[in-house]
Formats: sequence, structure tokens, C-alpha cells
Amino acid sequence: MSTLILHNYPMSPFSEKTRAMLGVADLSWRSAPTREMPPRPVLAALAGGYRKVPLAQIGADIFCDTRIIAAEIAALSGRPLLDLAQCPQAARDFVREVDLQVFLACLMSSGSLALARRFWSSMPVADMARFLADRVAVGRRARVRGVEPLAAKARVRSHLADLEARLTQHDWLFGDQPCHADFSAYHSLWFLRDLAESPLLRGHDRVNAWMDRIRAAGHGRPEAITPAQALEVAREALPRAVPAGMQDDPLSGREVSVAPADYAREATTGRLVGASAQRLILAREDAALGLLHVHFPREGYVLRAL
Repeated sequence: MSTLILHNYPMSPFSEKTRAMLGVADLSWRSAPTREMPPRPVLAALAGGYRKVPLAQIGADIFCDTRIIAAEIAALSGRPLLDLAQCPQAARDFVREVDLQVFLACLMSSGSLALARRFWSSMPVADMARFLADRVAVGRRARVRGVEPLAAKARVRSHLADLEARLTQHDWLFGDQPCHADFSAYHSLWFLRDLAESPLLRGHDRVNAWMDRIRAAGHGRPEAITPAQALEVAREALPRAVPAGMQDDPLSGREVSVAPADYAREATTGRLVGASAQRLILAREDAALGLLHVHFPREGYVLRAL
């Protein structure tokens, strides 16, 4: 099996969620840099219209959304609780809220000079203007409501109090070992604490100690790879076989589109070759890369026949 390739950029919260998971799983992986905003021609070639970051690939199989990427990391590392589908229902309910509502509240609460300095140093001035315009456009087209800054900070404080209480009994949010929920909670607080240097986390000793444990695990064993090399990996591979039982959906074999239901709702089109309660798999033909299988979560995505 080919090594997992992660298309990511340093200040992406969901990329950090995945990198931290790779660290705790102690996996070798390959890191391909991508831009903070479109155009991203490599990602477009691999996944069609899908525009969220990170994107992962193993050979000619392309994985969209950190939930699907986490399921692949769980399988590669033998750590089933990294796969959200293998977590208890309470953890799945928790992730459903923190991956969107708490994440947005943390972003709205993160404005600071420290964060501004990091953004200014990470990209040219012209790209900064494009980045801001891109994010404004994404927000206008989103189907989730924004949060006022004061309400956002109140939501973050409530979230931190909840985490502090959970961590009184165990070192991890849902028991004695990390699960997907830990990383869903970590990445937005990483953005708030480690990038924005927000004072909101002060006094939350258990939360800070829990974050430090995740951070100490590092990012696994990454190896740099260029985007061109990642495309060559896809070009030289064939998608893996679709598991038995995933071809029974009424739309199987038909041309469909799949798009996020919340924000950045650009669709990927292809032929539906696999569907289960957790996953959708589309077959795409790219003129330069050949046959690709693009994997999406079922939850949080809209499947439509074309």
C-alpha cells in the first residue's frame, strides 16, 4: 500500500487536526504543500470541485474531509477510535457540534496582533488580499449562520468549561485513550491558543495540559513531497477495489454530484461506485491522471443524481 499523502498548509486548523492525529498514531506520511485559497490546480485535478483543505491520497484514492481521512489513519495505524464511526455515540454527538459550531466560534474569537503577524509572514500582501476576499465569499454562500464576536467568546468559554470538567476523570475527553473527538476539539483551540495567543484559555489548566500532550506527540514522521510528485503517484496507480456491499445504493453506477452541506459547497461530479452509511465513493476520469476514486463522508454532504 502506498504511503498516505496529505495536501495541507501550515496554518490550516483542519490540517493541524490531521497532522496531530498522524502524530499520536506515529505514522510515516508525505506532506504536499498547497495554497491557502484557490486556485489549487493539483487539488482540482485530484478531487474535482471539492475545495476544502486538507485533502489526502493513497495512490489513486483521494480522501475528502477529515472524517474520511481519519478513518484511513485509523486503518493504517490499528487505532480504531481515530475513526469517528468506531467511537461511542456520545463522542459522535460531541464532534457534530465542535467540528462546526465551536470551530466557527473559535475563529470569530481569534482576532489578535499575534495572528495577524503570522498571516502576514505566511503569504505575500497580494495573496493576503485574495485570501480575505475568498473567505468573505465563502461566508456569504455558506448555509451556516455566523456568530457575533461577543456570542462567539461566550460559546468558547462554555466549551472550555465543558472540556475542563471532562478532563477531571480521564486524560482524554472520552476515556483513557485518545479518540476522534480529542482531535476535533483540539484543532480549533490550537488556532486560538498557539496561533492567536488568545487569553481565553488562561486558567484552564487541564485543557492546556491535554493540548500539550497532543502537541508533544508531534506530527508523526512526515516526508516532504512536491505537488507534482503527488500527481505522479496518482497517475501511476489504480484505485483500490470498492468493498463488497457498497454497490447497492439506488444511484450506484449513475453520474452524481457530491458537495458539502455547510460551507465551501462546490461539488465534485463522477460516477457513484460505492456507498455505505459512512462513505460515498465517486469514480472520476482525469485526462492526465486516469481513473481516480474520490471518497466523501455520507454525513454532512449532499448527494444528487445528475
